[in-house]
Amino acid sequence: MARPAKLPIGIQAFETIRENGYLYVDKTRHVFRMIDEGMFYFLARPRRFGKSLLVSTLKCLFQGRRELFHGLWIGEHPEWDWKPYPIILMDFNGITHDTPENLKLDLERTLVKTAATHGVNITEPLLKGKFKELLLSIFEKTGRPVVVLVDEYDKPIIDHLGKGKGGLQTARLNRDIMKDFWGVLKDIDVSPALRFVFLTGVSKFSRVSIFSELNNLDDLTMSRFYAEMLGYTDAEMTSCFCEHIDLFSQETGQTQDFILTRLKQQYDGYRFSQKEVTVYNPFSVLKALHHMAFQQYWFETGTPTFLVNLMREKGYYFPALEGLEVTESVFSTYDLDNLKPEALLFQTGYLTISRVNRLYTLNYPNQEVRHAFLENLFRSLVQDGRTEESSKFALLTGYLDTKDFNAFFETITAIFASIPYSLETKRDEAYFHTLFYLMVSASGMDARSEILTCRGRIDLAVIFPDKVFLMEFKCDQDAKTGIQQIRNKGYAEPYLPSRKKVFLMGIDFSSQKRNLADWKVEEENTVNPEP
Repeated sequence: MARPAKLPIGIQAFETIRENGYLYVDKTRHVFRMIDEGMFYFLARPRRFGKSLLVSTLKCLFQGRRELFHGLWIGEHPEWDWKPYPIILMDFNGITHDTPENLKLDLERTLVKTAATHGVNITEPLLKGKFKELLLSIFEKTGRPVVVLVDEYDKPIIDHLGKGKGGLQTARLNRDIMKDFWGVLKDIDVSPALRFVFLTGVSKFSRVSIFSELNNLDDLTMSRFYAEMLGYTDAEMTSCFCEHIDLFSQETGQTQDFILTRLKQQYDGYRFSQKEVTVYNPFSVLKALHHMAFQQYWFETGTPTFLVNLMREKGYYFPALEGLEVTESVFSTYDLDNLKPEALLFQTGYLTISRVNRLYTLNYPNQEVRHAFLENLFRSLVQDGRTEESSKFALLTGYLDTKDFNAFFETITAIFASIPYSLETKRDEAYFHTLFYLMVSASGMDARSEILTCRGRIDLAVIFPDKVFLMEFKCDQDAKTGIQQIRNKGYAEPYLPSRKKVFLMGIDFSSQKRNLADWKVEEENTVNPEP
């Protein structure tokens, strides 16, 4: 068997991938459509989702490097003329932005360095003037309009969020600098000197806050025509990675169907538009195929600390994140003075679109994100507690799966007891529900909160392949009341025909004890229809 193409883990340079035999999933038909239909574009996608590779691909395309595109969609279509254009590439990963002053200085250095690369001089004293002079000088020297490519445009802003009032003020000042800077691209004198403009980043700030001067950008973030331009589709997984999946199967003894199913459960599910198409996280897929193991690769590259802090500050009810319904306006509202957790969670990739029916329903895209994010939330709430106790949440799945209810509730009691009073908020049913939900979800269980039925909402359902646990929480009442409510509301009825064993659990918390006070478990009679 021939060795499959190397996996480009961490490689963001298109030319490196193409010149050194790495696997490239062909997205050039989307790139051609974008360039053919317009000039000014913006695209937001989560981190490690292929944005930098897309920018590099655009650079090589506009350089006219036809040899790199041999065998790709755009290389086989004669519509592209392969003429080279002058390019200004600005990667904000490499531009200093710790203070507004340093941001200005490093932007100026970048412009001067770019001018030297193109053999032109810029003498304007102010930053905005330097940018305009650079564009016009290159256009005048080459006689060809300029391509402007910008990667991670928002780093000077989002890197300062979650760092207190000082960080927020730095973000505001950096935002104002960028707002003025990008306005150059809309200048009436500059427009004829431009061939193509593309900006990308993680977040989509409102036009008023940063792009008011550049209001002709076509935002592709939620366009159905570009929903699969980044990330891998099901078809691409089976056509481009079949040899790697075969090797994975041989190495682990797992069937190819099993591996594909696990890859989908772990890393698929990202949906960016009304179009019903989902994509896999490319970084996680490449890592999983390389290591031949299903782990939390994407999440471990960075934790959403400022998101967790923001949600805690706003008193967000974490179980409500699953099946969250929002209007379309959420996706276009991103302002430093009015940060919306829902918008941030969507743009950063922790929530994605699961359904569209007048309202947008958001949910976790896959198991990797769900389990890792909920564990991070749980640890943030108990970070000052006794680590040896709070870490016991990992044992909960095994206890519940084996129906060792004593060990299950003893462990939960120990975790609650380990949380210091300094972390307390209002100790009501919602507080206990939140923490209980986070610890069982973080342990790896399929825990579903606030499930709507025709007669009410189930507090928590935990689903195993052969059994279901329906939980009702009470505060300063008694556990039997919870079980009786499950029966009175008929919460078990949808699960009875499934052939799974159904267990009813009433769980009572004591606000005085700040812990569990009582629990009861009863098995419900099941209905097993004939096969």
